[in-house]
Amino acid sequence: MSNKTILLFVLLFATLVAGMFMVSYIQKQKTASPTVPPVATSTVPAYGISRIEGKHFFSNGVHTIVGEISLPTPCDLLAVDSTVAESFPEQVTFTFTVVNTTDTCAQVATVQRFKAEATASKEATLSATFMGKPVTLNLVEAAAGETPEEFELFIKG
Repeated sequence: MSNKTILLFVLLFATLVAGMFMVSYIQKQKTASPTVPPVATSTVPAYGISRIEGKHFFSNGVHTIVGEISLPTPCDLLAVDSTVAESFPEQVTFTFTVVNTTDTCAQVATVQRFKAEATASKEATLSATFMGKPVTLNLVEAAAGETPEEFELFIKG
């Protein structure tokens, strides 16, 4: 073999190896996932609640909802707040949060009752969030003569 042929094969081999490295680099850049900051799981506990059920009362321009939510420990305290958006019809959002200031607590499911009120027109739309996430608000209308103080929840399905 002549020197020219050997030099041609060496150059061809070097070009082939360089091409393989280039293709590998390009594929790596295409499949590289963007860096996502880690989510702090300790600040948003997983209560597994996607639906809140209760009873709805409307009297004298005040919407009152009452119900129960099962929480994982007796140390979890339920807080409810309401916000009325100025529109017509008004949009009432009930914000449910859980307060737990203890580090250790018995893992015994405990039912927490709630009662929340908001002043709005009868046509107002009601919605809810739990720990900052939107949830389904399943409300049963109160029967005539019932009051929130006499609340008992019997919902099937």
